[in-house]
Amino acid sequence: MSWIVDLFKTTKPVIAMVHMPPLPGDPGYDAEKGMAHIIEHVRTDLDALQSGGVDAVMFSNEASLPYLTDVEQITVACMARVIGELRHQVRVPFGVNVLWDPYASLDLAKAVDASFIREIFTGVYASDFGLWNTNAGKIVRHQHAIGAENVRLLFNIVPESAVYLGGRPLVEVARSTAFNARPDALCVSGLTAGKETSQQALEEVKAAVGDVPVFANTGVRISNVDQQLAVADGVVVGTTFKRDNYIWNPVDPKRVEEFMAVVRKIRN
Repeated sequence: MSWIVDLFKTTKPVIAMVHMPPLPGDPGYDAEKGMAHIIEHVRTDLDALQSGGVDAVMFSNEASLPYLTDVEQITVACMARVIGELRHQVRVPFGVNVLWDPYASLDLAKAVDASFIREIFTGVYASDFGLWNTNAGKIVRHQHAIGAENVRLLFNIVPESAVYLGGRPLVEVARSTAFNARPDALCVSGLTAGKETSQQALEEVKAAVGDVPVFANTGVRISNVDQQLAVADGVVVGTTFKRDNYIWNPVDPKRVEEFMAVVRKIRN
């Protein structure tokens, strides 16, 4: 648990998502606006989040719909360019998430000196993206092979838009993942981005994994953050910070400031 305070300089950290617009190669990419538009969009959101007082940010290709589980090289290259151009403006710890490819996330983290990644590392799923398989042993060995041992791994054990093929209870998945894969933290999610994480699921997972940090990964907002942080060791926040609470809108600085004011009261 101590790594959380060491990295984020606080207990109960708020990790804010920096969602990139569709990138070259994505179906929604706007070739007319080009990469310059993407960089400026990300710059504006990053400034709003940091000014609002979040504890960390995580860059993600959230708009690369429909997602791949084996991401194309152009996606990683473009994400690296965006982060590289803005790296001098990042004032808080940051992570990366290349949806949904843990190898690509690790490679990107190593390239841009990110401190953590969030991914699906374990399990086999029936998903909206087809049959979804993982291999935690190979992923962790890849982490060591590229010299990314210091990158913290946040394991999402409730993958969005997917169901565990084995039908195992979430508590069993959490307990065995903590034992077998030694995650730095576990993330518990709702069905999709912006959907509330079950309070019961948070409580059950936290009770099952002992000292392993547990994050509420989706659907955290002002109305429930006190309940979520009463159990969770931190939260990942995306949609709540967007204008009109709509995931594809820009970050609303006022929403960030109001949310973080509540979090500071909770932590005190």
